[in-house]
Amino acid sequence: MPILLFLIDTSASMNQRTDLGTSYLDIAKGAVELFLKLRARDPASRGDRYMLVTYDEPPYCIKAGWKENHATFMSELKNLQASGLTTLGQALRSSFDLLNLNRLISGIDNYGQGRNPFFLEPSILITITDGNKLTSTSGVQEELHLPLNSPLPGSELTKEPFRWDQRLFALVLRLPGLASTEPEQIGSVPTDESAITQMCEVTGGRSYCVRTQRMLNQCLESLVQKVQSGVVINFEKTGPDPLPIGEDGLMDSSRPSNSFAAQPWHSCHKLIYVRPNSKTGVPVGHWPIPESFWPDQNLPSLPPRTSHPIVRFSCIDCEPMVIDKLPFDKYELEPSPLTQYILERKSPHTCWQVFVTSSGKYNELGYPFGYLKASTTLTCVNLFVMPYNYPVLLPLLDDLFKVHKLKPNLKWRQAFDSYLKTLPPYYLLPLKKALRMMGAPNLISDNLDCGLSYSVISYLKKLSQQTKLESERILASVGKKPPQEIGIKVKNHSGGGVSLTHNKNFRKLLKEIIGDTAPRLTELNTKEFAGFQVGLLNKDLKPQTYRNAYDIPRRDLLDQLTRMRSNLLKTHKFIVGQDEDSLHSVPVAQMGNYQEYLKTLASPLREIDPDQPKRLHTFGNPFKQDKKGMMIDEADEFVAGPQKKVKRPGEVNSALSSKRRRSVTVTHDVHEEKMENGQISPDGFLSKSASPELMNMAGDGIPPDQVDSLSDDFTSLREDGPMHKPGSNALPGETKNCSVSVDDQKVSVTSALETVPSTLQITPAMAQGINADIKHQLMKEVRKFGRKYERIFTLLEGVQGPLAVKKQFVEFTIKEAARFKRRVLIQYLEKVLEKIESYHLLNNVNHINSRS
Repeated sequence: MPILLFLIDTSASMNQRTDLGTSYLDIAKGAVELFLKLRARDPASRGDRYMLVTYDEPPYCIKAGWKENHATFMSELKNLQASGLTTLGQALRSSFDLLNLNRLISGIDNYGQGRNPFFLEPSILITITDGNKLTSTSGVQEELHLPLNSPLPGSELTKEPFRWDQRLFALVLRLPGLASTEPEQIGSVPTDESAITQMCEVTGGRSYCVRTQRMLNQCLESLVQKVQSGVVINFEKTGPDPLPIGEDGLMDSSRPSNSFAAQPWHSCHKLIYVRPNSKTGVPVGHWPIPESFWPDQNLPSLPPRTSHPIVRFSCIDCEPMVIDKLPFDKYELEPSPLTQYILERKSPHTCWQVFVTSSGKYNELGYPFGYLKASTTLTCVNLFVMPYNYPVLLPLLDDLFKVHKLKPNLKWRQAFDSYLKTLPPYYLLPLKKALRMMGAPNLISDNLDCGLSYSVISYLKKLSQQTKLESERILASVGKKPPQEIGIKVKNHSGGGVSLTHNKNFRKLLKEIIGDTAPRLTELNTKEFAGFQVGLLNKDLKPQTYRNAYDIPRRDLLDQLTRMRSNLLKTHKFIVGQDEDSLHSVPVAQMGNYQEYLKTLASPLREIDPDQPKRLHTFGNPFKQDKKGMMIDEADEFVAGPQKKVKRPGEVNSALSSKRRRSVTVTHDVHEEKMENGQISPDGFLSKSASPELMNMAGDGIPPDQVDSLSDDFTSLREDGPMHKPGSNALPGETKNCSVSVDDQKVSVTSALETVPSTLQITPAMAQGINADIKHQLMKEVRKFGRKYERIFTLLEGVQGPLAVKKQFVEFTIKEAARFKRRVLIQYLEKVLEKIESYHLLNNVNHINSRS
């Protein structure tokens, strides 16, 4: 759920006018509205959360925070006014504090327990300013300074005010006051030279120098593409540079390497993409990035961490190690000089190990926790996060399964205990979970120690409680106006509190001026303000719209209260006396509020064929085009390369039921290519993009070890059954039965061929028509709720044609069942598919034997 925080410059200098006559503040408001419309094209924008902060004094600078909806956000945006000083530093501090309100309560930063990339709240902070001098009550400032005294408890645990999933982007308005006669330059938008540029680069963002309205629209298109789920990491080289690679792709030792000359790829400050799960929308991971210190029970307090972890990579080529069933995490790196350098080496079968300094107990550099590796197609670079010190752990686990058969001897246990001593304590719990997933015995004690002292744990709990109170205090002040300056009160003695229109002298003077032609109050247009009635002094005139509560009899009070409640809460279709057409009338201020409408819609189903191009949102304009190709900086241009094809969930199910072989050591060629494409590797390895729901059949309450207990008695695959031999047709009019048993439950189905007349000879054209109708009926049956699958198997019985056609129909049904998460049905169908394949193989063997 991305958080989009807009920091609008409301200093007095934003009142300056452009050549179009609009003020900078008007342009800033229009830019925010345009950004929201562009963002609404993406279906993922339904979960966006919008916040609005200005340059006012805290806490009144927060116009829309965590609790306000989109309508409140738009109302506060339209009511902004420019006045005051350019206190950018204080406004940035307040913005980051607003983003960090609930982090300590939710424990998302996980202080002292490793950094989990999959624990994140991706936030984009967009500030729109004019780039003028920074003014405050103490004078003009040349540099941007963020106040260190944050009111938020726990801010001392991080050195910077921001976090690794928060990035700052700045739109610096430089539009001229007079129209320029020079032609507009077309190209990339440069960064601005103001003080905010450096702050943007520190967080992993950038600034834009906006000189025309066209450049502003171009920047907004780019910012929409920047809304990505990920965290920023500092990658720094350690050790010597790698040997250069010659034109033949081999190492060239004769060419010198500039190990001491600084290169752009030696130090990169970039994002790693943390993709959410396609089903749940929440990122899933297994292993943390280690802390830069060793947790000890004797630590009195936690050392403050940097917002971005410093990950060092060694340029020594290593073999990418994997092992069957042991999970790992894969994150794609944002294009940078480092990724470009790795891809240019064209070595997709080697990797560079990564370290965190001081993460180990006996090693200053620490032990490797993963590696950088180019994809097999050389389109991107991925960071693979493995268990800490994985080069020692993986051979031990391989011996455990292959040599010791899950019954380790004393020597193996001693080696495993030695490995655990090099492991930071916060890795014990994820390692224990991973071993349980692999089916290994309990090798780690249940009394896990996180490595933190009791005083540190108590301090973190205390900070969480204090943060909750501070969060409630700050959010309670949202929407309140700052106190106005108290002036001198002058008491009015002229009319004694009586309105001027009720003064006799005034009415006498008015009658002398205009005579007796004064309009009567009953002649006023009361329809102009629907729902309101002018208070009349003369009771003999037209009665008022709303009745006096004291005029209602006691016996009618309950009925009147019910009507009042229904009118207030709008529980009825329309109020009595209200025109029905007014229900479809929308105020002008609410027109175009497409975000609130999107939130009321149900989540769409996945397309049947995801390879087809998606239809764009054309709300308000049917001629909109996809402008994702418009890139404005070098990094974006690098992204616009060939995209990886994502396999559909249904295409991997057949591999789930097959027995997975165990292997170790190197991944290469087809194996690695399948990992990159999100498939299941032959070794049972799962890619990051693979769906966990399809990998684990236990979601419906059936343990994975009971899947193989499915009955092999699928009688429809016998030679005399309705699943025919290749090239043969079943006798029309016959009724065939088949049964499948799962968990001692029998499912008996009847063939659909009984609907075909016995005297009719089925031609290929007729079979094609019958199969088309069966396919349509299968799509309907799979979507139905419940576990009555007899109709589905009946339809599959009626498929006309050879075994290859029947196999295609079973695979099609598996894909449809995967779309709707029908796990038990998938188990039935996969058992059928094993039977079809074995029967087809048996026929081929018999055919070969008969010919020989």
